[in-house]
Amino acid sequence: MEHGNGHGHHSGMWVPGEPPTWGRVFLPHLEPWSVLAVLSLVGLVAYLVAVVRLRRTGVSWPWWRTAAWVVGTLSIAAVTGTWLNGYSMVLFSLHMVQHMVLAMITPILLLVAAPVTLALRTLPRGQGAAAAPRALLLNFLHSRFTRILASPGFTVPLFIASLYGIYFTPIFDALMSNPAGHQFMLAHFVVTGLLFFGPIIAQDPWPSTHAHPTRILELVIPVPFHAFFGVAVMMASSLLVDSFANPPASWGVDPVGDQSVAGGIAWSFGELPTVIVLVVVLASWMGSDERRARALDRAADRSGDAELNAYNARLRAMAER
Repeated sequence: MEHGNGHGHHSGMWVPGEPPTWGRVFLPHLEPWSVLAVLSLVGLVAYLVAVVRLRRTGVSWPWWRTAAWVVGTLSIAAVTGTWLNGYSMVLFSLHMVQHMVLAMITPILLLVAAPVTLALRTLPRGQGAAAAPRALLLNFLHSRFTRILASPGFTVPLFIASLYGIYFTPIFDALMSNPAGHQFMLAHFVVTGLLFFGPIIAQDPWPSTHAHPTRILELVIPVPFHAFFGVAVMMASSLLVDSFANPPASWGVDPVGDQSVAGGIAWSFGELPTVIVLVVVLASWMGSDERRARALDRAADRSGDAELNAYNARLRAMAER
């Protein structure tokens, strides 16, 4: 089978020579520009090393956090280090799969894995050069810049703008015109998702975290915007971006039809991740209420219900007055 280097009109970016099938889409394909795919594999190894080191010190780490990280990093590799990445250069539908996974699935998995907490537990403490990475991480988490980055006034509009701003302006074609721009766009999807879901999931010490009802509100605000975006792409009768105007003729793909499929993918992708995050937030809310109740119980045991007795005495005194 001669794959060739695909089609030349994608400014140095590789496109498979044969049309996509389920069997071909996830064939591995790394090239010098597979920055995200390589970083994801480095991240996978680094996390596992950290978990092993933590275990050796006798501290346990929940298996489900590790599982979330493994699946999260592999989800990046699956859509950026495979033929899917090549197909996403010429087919809007597969580009949209890539975008939705990187913006909506990957970030949730990576955040549930609580990598910052893991780093703070495993990096050396104290003084000197060895402790510098941990100190830098803490400074970064507590900086004003990070607080602004993590505030919903920034993250929610960014999340919505990264849908409309990229596809309904010339930005998309500009970024798609070279490999560096393409990698930047893919990284942007992941970072936008991390910034948006970070304070909502709040499994890590995040710079600004709100009460659970506010977090649920932050989560649902973009839902109608996301749905409308999907519908707008689905219903568009002309091409929104030039990059997907000329799929290889032999594949028999109608660009407008493919764009409509892309819209359907964007539209249907909004629901499930939102529901998953909602479950995470509700579970954490119930957990924090239980913890608070337990803490109050313990306090009551310790003080021998002194507070309650004092309150009753105060009521008696008022009644007598």
